[in-house]
Amino acid sequence: MAGAVVAGGPQDTGGLGARARRAADRARQHLLGLQDAEGFWHFSMEANATMDAQYIFANRLLGRSVPDVERRLGDHLLATQTEDGSWPLYYGGPGHLSCSVEAYFALKLLGHAPSEPALARARRFIRGGGGAAKAQVFTRIFLAFFDQFPWAGVPALPPELLLLPERFPLSIYRMSSWARSTVVPLLILLQHRPSYDVPPGQGIEELWVDPPMPVDVQFEPDRQPFTFRNFFLLADRVLRLLDRLPLRFRQRGLDRALHWILERQDRNGGWAGIQPAMVNSVLALRAMGCAADHPAVVAGLQAIDDFLAERDGHLLFQPCVSPTWDTALAVRALVDAGDAPNAEHVTRAMRWLEKCQTKRPGDWAVLRPDLPAAGWAFEFANDWYPDVDDSAVILMDMALTGATETPAFKEGLEWTLGMQCRDGGYGAFDAENTLDLWNKIPFADMEAMIDPPTEDLTGRLCELMGMLHLQPDEPRVRSAREFLRRAQRSDGSWWGRWGVNYVYGTWSVIAGLRAVGARQDEDMIERGCAFLRSYQNDDGGFGETCGTYHDPKCPEAGPSTASQTAWAAMGLMAGEGGITRESTAAINYLCHAQAADGSWTEPEFTGTGFPGHFYLRYDGYRNFFPLMALGRYQRLADEAS
Repeated sequence: MAGAVVAGGPQDTGGLGARARRAADRARQHLLGLQDAEGFWHFSMEANATMDAQYIFANRLLGRSVPDVERRLGDHLLATQTEDGSWPLYYGGPGHLSCSVEAYFALKLLGHAPSEPALARARRFIRGGGGAAKAQVFTRIFLAFFDQFPWAGVPALPPELLLLPERFPLSIYRMSSWARSTVVPLLILLQHRPSYDVPPGQGIEELWVDPPMPVDVQFEPDRQPFTFRNFFLLADRVLRLLDRLPLRFRQRGLDRALHWILERQDRNGGWAGIQPAMVNSVLALRAMGCAADHPAVVAGLQAIDDFLAERDGHLLFQPCVSPTWDTALAVRALVDAGDAPNAEHVTRAMRWLEKCQTKRPGDWAVLRPDLPAAGWAFEFANDWYPDVDDSAVILMDMALTGATETPAFKEGLEWTLGMQCRDGGYGAFDAENTLDLWNKIPFADMEAMIDPPTEDLTGRLCELMGMLHLQPDEPRVRSAREFLRRAQRSDGSWWGRWGVNYVYGTWSVIAGLRAVGARQDEDMIERGCAFLRSYQNDDGGFGETCGTYHDPKCPEAGPSTASQTAWAAMGLMAGEGGITRESTAAINYLCHAQAADGSWTEPEFTGTGFPGHFYLRYDGYRNFFPLMALGRYQRLADEAS
């Protein structure tokens, strides 16, 4: 990594200024051409191979036949396999054993023979990594449903968990929203254990290095005798013994779980807006005796099918959909690029966003019962789980378009700011969701069971507060700034929870701190800008791979991407109060990298689901963020001229 060199300095913006203006105009026209007639934007989202595989698994367990869809998903699996036979967590990443096991099994269920070259390569990779015995928990559960993994290697989860008081330390409301909505239907599934008889020749016995004995697949304890992990491993053994007894609370727990699922089904048939919750919930309804034509099952299956998407000539199964987020970012990009706040396309988008505000108290209300239900969710329908990030960006859009006197804005602002945690930071879906004990249970090998405050969201909320002219000495602002001061890393960066990674987090925090009055020469700002400058590639762009989540001590530069270059450029322009050599080089990169249609090519994953375990490629990011950066560059260039 080295700071890029571009002819001229900060004042040499004439030629680049004209190119940036043309690039912004092309990007703007491209984006406008993708707006739906109702006013929203909606781009596809891609994750890893487990999404396609689990769609196929669910269909088998439900006795459902959609051969053309599954064939195309199989084609997508084969197209995303890497040369070493594996499937990675993200584009360009190393092979991942659990992803590869699920993809391999799905292809066999589709009729592919183990002698085919693609499966032979995959088998070598999987066996070389220890085989199916090394699979992660969710993979183990799906395999167990097909009798391809011993139940002894799957953790016990009692349905009585639903009977705990809401504010009890180990109640489901101390889990993150995504874990909660996934685990509740699993409480049913792990009791009923739905099964599918795998046809001869379609099993995965060849993926076992040694015969699957129960002791080989149980979870390894910590070396130290007295740890929370070892406590939960002991509890897991006790729960297995209790499973053999006719406990009278068992049915009460199952009934409560069924009621919980039915109560939280969204108007579009889905649950929590995410694939695991939706697939598990439909399977759980069937396991509890709901017929195939039960309205909740029919609507749930339709919501699952609605996650299928075409991209680059392939069909894929998305982990989520993001129309609210896409629309909020598109509006911000267009206004940053100079579109009038009352332009017809902006007005249509804002009307659509205002209609999406949820008025139902969701799970967040357990710890924030006095807040109005007035947030926004990520998806078309997810009323139980609005999130702080979407709400903050929409509120900023409303401020930019003159809607601050509307009830939607006032109530939305009260809800969003009211989700601040005691330490000054903001989480995504819940307040004070910080009980790290949940990440110690055997079930939590992805360590994504809680939703603590994070730097990137807190930076975003600071930006909102600054836009609304909250003063630096106001308690919310002061505590947020202190949270960010404590969270800054020794190299000057901030971690990115929802975007990859330190570039995303550092941009968000610098923008937020500057908005609430941090000076250009303040130590936090100078160190953050120095980090960004040190991370710039020789082509002027910025790139960071998902590998930085796996080794935070050694940030890993990657090839320049449009979205990450835009984040860094905006961070530098905000932090340094104008155009500098490095931000000029970044804008120059964006101009050169733009495609003829006004978009940018970006196969890399720059979104984050679960750091270290699950990553996302938002197809809209390559459109929104470069346009934002180009617009802000133009504004600063005009001010300097």
